[in-house]
Amino acid sequence: MNRKKISEKEINELYDVILKLKDKKDCKELFDDLCTTKEVEQMAQRVKAAKLLMEGNTYNDVINLTDISSATLSRVSRCVQYGKGYAKFVK
Repeated sequence: MNRKKISEKEINELYDVILKLKDKKDCKELFDDLCTTKEVEQMAQRVKAAKLLMEGNTYNDVINLTDISSATLSRVSRCVQYGKGYAKFVK
């Protein structure tokens, strides 16, 4: 199967849609339409893991509290340390 790569323009259209959200209800409705329940749960799990790391919890603590995989936690940790979004929005 030959899949067409999503363009930068199409990704920016997604960001534009997200920027139009007014409140948590809008956000829930959009994510319910765009994502599976599991995808939303995984994003929430990553935010929780980021908060726990930012509070000083160890990797083992975070894994035990969230059941996140070590590979995903490593990615979250890099974002917390070097990313631009977590520091601004996850508190």
